[in-house]
Amino acid sequence: MMRLPHFRFESPRTIAEAAELLASAPQGEAMLVAGGTDLLPNMKRRQQTPRTLIGLRRVEELHRTSNGDGFRIGAGVTLAELVRDGRIRERFGALWQAASRVATPQLRNMGTIGGNLCLDTRCNYYDQNYEWRKAIDFCMKKDGATCWVATSSPRCLAVSSTDTAPALIALGAEVTLVSARGARAIPIADLYRNDGIHYLTRAADEILTAVRLPRLDRWRSVYWKLRRRGAFDFPVLSVAAAIKVGADGAVEEARLVLGAVASRPVEAPGASAALIGEPLSDTSIARAAELAAQPARPMDNTDFTLLWRKRVTRDFVGYALRELRGDDMREVKMKMRNQELVVGN
Repeated sequence: MMRLPHFRFESPRTIAEAAELLASAPQGEAMLVAGGTDLLPNMKRRQQTPRTLIGLRRVEELHRTSNGDGFRIGAGVTLAELVRDGRIRERFGALWQAASRVATPQLRNMGTIGGNLCLDTRCNYYDQNYEWRKAIDFCMKKDGATCWVATSSPRCLAVSSTDTAPALIALGAEVTLVSARGARAIPIADLYRNDGIHYLTRAADEILTAVRLPRLDRWRSVYWKLRRRGAFDFPVLSVAAAIKVGADGAVEEARLVLGAVASRPVEAPGASAALIGEPLSDTSIARAAELAAQPARPMDNTDFTLLWRKRVTRDFVGYALRELRGDDMREVKMKMRNQELVVGN
């Protein structure tokens, strides 16, 4: 049985109190916890060993949603609450689909939107117990010096596995970060960097407190996810797509974002640009799918073979765009759920 290491637990009631606790802790010795669905298993595997956990569940400000010029979601809102919210399903389809595909109902009841956005990067060589990692002399991400995905790599290649981040980037969202020094808002795309260890630009003393979605009149969005197990699993590939359609049916704006292909969500601006100015046709969808697959460079850090994961990126972008066009994709989704995919293993 894997047990948690000893730690001190703090339970503030306000964001300001939590920020002060985080600022006063020695560098690297305190971490935030909300649902704990990612952090606590990591602590059991000794991947993360904070001396102090600052719990955010009693901070009421983090559990609120509100309408206004857009839609604001507190970082402590659970994924289950997002899935139950009809406003999310109607107006922000990609986010609703992404949240509904995270893990299991039990984990969605605990996991929060803020926690999913800050989800640790994953890797075949990292997500193992302490003894397994010790047997290979650890890895660059924790306690070692070598990235076993690519031994000559100067940086860690652990992969981003958050479901909600690609969806929120496609929707043009921003996040609010609060510390004892003050608050700042940034586009959610700027929250990430392509580094498996330092994958967030959030400072060590900052708390992600809210997500704000803009008004998205005439926008439609979807989220597609490939995973090993049809019932629940981390993404091996995800595609978030959003388009704004004009009165003539032509695409006026588009955003395509890939997940689980790098240490951060990867935008595909060339593919997005290729959609603009005409309706979604078979030709434009095929062209965009081909362009979107180009920045996807899968590595040996997660499930399935590399060449197949590269090839299937094109297919999944096509599926997403066909759903945005209005095609009936239920048969394809059923095949995915039952794992009736031709996988080169």
